Amino acid sequence: MYLGLDLGTSGVKAMLIDGNQKIIGSANGGLDVSRPHPGWSEQDPAHWVRATEEAVAGLRAAHPKELAAVRGVGLSGQMHGATLLDADDKVLRPCILWNDTRSYHEAAALDADPRFRALTGNIVFPGFTAPKLAWVAKHEPEIFARVRWVLLPKDYLRLWLTGEHMSEMSDSAGTSWLDTGKRKWSSELLAATNLDEKQMPTLVEGTEVAGKLRGELASKWGIDGDVVVAGGAGDNAASACGMGTVSHGAAFVSLGTSGVLFAANGSYLPKPESAVHAFCHALPNTWHQMGVILSATDALNWHSHVTGKSAAELTTELGETLKAPTSVTFLPYLSGERTPHNDATIRGAFIGLGHESGRAVLTQAVLEGVSFAIRDNLEALRSAGTDIARVTAIGGGSRSRYWLASIATALGVPVDLPADGDFGAAFGAARLGLIAATGADPVAVCTPPQTAGTIDPVASLTEAYVDAYKRYRAVYPAIRPLSEH
Repeated sequence: MYLGLDLGTSGVKAMLIDGNQKIIGSANGGLDVSRPHPGWSEQDPAHWVRATEEAVAGLRAAHPKELAAVRGVGLSGQMHGATLLDADDKVLRPCILWNDTRSYHEAAALDADPRFRALTGNIVFPGFTAPKLAWVAKHEPEIFARVRWVLLPKDYLRLWLTGEHMSEMSDSAGTSWLDTGKRKWSSELLAATNLDEKQMPTLVEGTEVAGKLRGELASKWGIDGDVVVAGGAGDNAASACGMGTVSHGAAFVSLGTSGVLFAANGSYLPKPESAVHAFCHALPNTWHQMGVILSATDALNWHSHVTGKSAAELTTELGETLKAPTSVTFLPYLSGERTPHNDATIRGAFIGLGHESGRAVLTQAVLEGVSFAIRDNLEALRSAGTDIARVTAIGGGSRSRYWLASIATALGVPVDLPADGDFGAAFGAARLGLIAATGADPVAVCTPPQTAGTIDPVASLTEAYVDAYKRYRAVYPAIRPLSEH
């Protein structure tokens, strides 16, 4: 048996698979986000441990014999978080999360140093790890002075699981400290933020062994024998392993808290000015590109909170047949935007409201706004040398057929639905645990799921969507000056 642990923003998911990759069961532990100031987003790493314990306890209650047979563990996690530890591995402050935008001044200053884009292949985004450390150095110098280790969220879990300070390429590529082409830490970039390689975890590939489960935990969980822990992956690369998106040209769209358009690459294809991420993949000698929007289902959840209706109730009101866009345009920039704008201060907007703009019209505009933001990502990927012929949809938002029809029509490509099953980050992490434990061929393990169905672009609405997308594109430059501080 093989265990995948996915540390998300809203919870930890534990998934158990057997040697044939059949899912035996899964369980969850919940997490909350602390937002002490506008633009801030933090979590206490102790809560990650608690949520992992909850998730594994859920698996043990349902599948004790199967859990006892675990031989490999894979880790996946939310990327970019700055988890700061002292020399005794004590947490120095709450982890600053991926969607925290406080360090936009520091990010801009680092991004102005041409070495960062040249070596990492990426813009230095405020959500990345390096500018967060620059912010801590400036605003919390007494904490910065005590930093012995900087770990990404899933790698803090690894430390708890194994006692090892280790990471892997896909997650580390989102720090702004990795030489992405050479797949190693850059001492030059670390020095630019007053850090050095001794404060970074040891790097391995995501398919390699990166520690062994501590005997104390194995005993507590009822696991017999030695258990290896794989390098694992950042959440998007782990989802790609779960979806089999590991060969050049394969792509998926993820509608989670954030939205991701992800394409696997056989070589390193950076184009930082497009605000497309060019990262290492979890498999050796592979890379990937992705465009990221900061609010996907988060935008619908915000609308749900404001209206007092659940997300499911709101999308059900629209029916399943795609409608032509109305005069209302929604920009989903509730916490800034990454691709293609790299703008931490922009905020969301409804434009074109009228007396006739009821709740359903606003819901439709929210879904379309996210679809158009993903279209922005497609255009950015194209500018970076990657064209996409079709995508597979994953994430909570993919349960809405209406939304998928909107995305297919906005992108102008078919959207495939995987057959029943859970092929997300926890499954990808479990696959990496299997590979590390058995030495199996990564490409042979990371196969795509069967396609249950395909949602094609609605040809009769293509023109209306093109017009609405042009309108959407015009709004950002119009409201941008209003967001400047």
